[in-house]
Amino acid sequence: MEGLASFKQSVKSSVVKNVFHFAGNYVLPKLSDETIIKLSDKINNFEAPAGKIFFDHIFIGLKRKFPHLSKNVKHGIVDNFISNFLLLSGDRRKAFIEKNGFYPPLFYVISPTMHCNLKCYGCYSANYTRSDKLSFEKINEIIDEGKKFGIFFYTISGGEPFVRKDLFDILEKNNDCYFQIYTNGSLIDGKTAERLSNLGNVFPCISVEGFEDETDERRGKGHFKKVVAAMNNLNDNGVLFGFSATATRHNNEIIVSDEFIDFYVKQGAFLGWYFNYIPIGREPDVNLMPTPEQRNFRRKRVVEIRETKPIVVADFWNDGVLSHGCLSGGRVYLHVNANGGVEPCVFAQFAADNIFDKSMEEILNSMYFKSIRKEQMEVKNRLRPCMIIDHPKILRKVVSEGGAKAAQEGGESIITELKDKMDEYSQNYAKIADKVWETEFGNGKYFTAYDGKKLELNEEDYYRKQLYPLKGGKNKEDNKKV
Repeated sequence: MEGLASFKQSVKSSVVKNVFHFAGNYVLPKLSDETIIKLSDKINNFEAPAGKIFFDHIFIGLKRKFPHLSKNVKHGIVDNFISNFLLLSGDRRKAFIEKNGFYPPLFYVISPTMHCNLKCYGCYSANYTRSDKLSFEKINEIIDEGKKFGIFFYTISGGEPFVRKDLFDILEKNNDCYFQIYTNGSLIDGKTAERLSNLGNVFPCISVEGFEDETDERRGKGHFKKVVAAMNNLNDNGVLFGFSATATRHNNEIIVSDEFIDFYVKQGAFLGWYFNYIPIGREPDVNLMPTPEQRNFRRKRVVEIRETKPIVVADFWNDGVLSHGCLSGGRVYLHVNANGGVEPCVFAQFAADNIFDKSMEEILNSMYFKSIRKEQMEVKNRLRPCMIIDHPKILRKVVSEGGAKAAQEGGESIITELKDKMDEYSQNYAKIADKVWETEFGNGKYFTAYDGKKLELNEEDYYRKQLYPLKGGKNKEDNKKV
């Protein structure tokens, strides 16, 4: 019976991939956005609390990009991201849910190294040890266990991942998975871009701080030109890529400006991730955080960018309405640092367990991770999802109760000497976010406001409104029909 089930799965996999290869090359470019939305909703096979409506936006973006990608990159998107990750993982996820009583993560972030060829101020990982205990074998062991849970998507972070000499061996060995890599871009020369194109299962996200002045000021003189060169190399080799921008008090408005977005769209970026500066790592500075007013400004601008620009964008702190809240603690993802410590996320740098001592399934069932997921469900205002900067008392509580320790030197400062400042920040932002949650979102009753009126929507339409608030352009009558 097991052999028959395996054969059926193999046939199903082959059929699905062949269909989507044909669709990607010949059908997708001709489909309307409305049709893509309907198909996206149908093919998202997994039940998960991660705002699957976001995938609509991704598929509409792929329609624009697909004709310009290399053959192997197209194969990686269809075989690994769409088929293995979205379509063919459902049975494994279901088995995990039945056994454990909760969803498995959608993906892991793994940092194979904390080494880096740059020395940026405010780096969130600057004080980790440089021992890199995660061997090639251990990383593959983590990924192999993840595949059993239906996890075929992995984010590689660091440090600078491309300084790790066996990185390409890891990517090649797991050629049934899709990888997103956060990188400073300085090591992506023509040869590296060609290798990425040949692999096809890698999506690089290059860190930027704005334009040349802002990027060079934080990352070193001449770095911006290396970023542009890296993007050119990726374009020339048909590799899908994006940007990653950390918002600080100094660049918050720049990185959501029309000029900034237009520039990186012109460079060929498919996607942009926004991160809020968190006072951890190298010389943590609360004054580098965007003010509450700046954060709210960025929230509104990200929605406008999704409405008007041909690029997929998301903000990890301001898009809680799309992800149903915080993603950490294994609810949607977790972070494995280079020493094997398993952290709730890359910014909540406290680990109670190590992957060398326990399986990931055991760690997901730990009191530490369970308490984080429980606390997440108690947070009602999804504009304030984060236990680090929105609910710092929760961070302190779960760290204490879970027996977690700081994963890098000085990491405990965010819950000790910076405690009062984090509380003050969260209270000041709450004054803004709670008012917005009440007036614009009806305290979570799926209301949104257009033309001064409140329109009650079902949950699915509500989330779609957050991605496409003015779907199709500026026609306000169409807005009411979305």
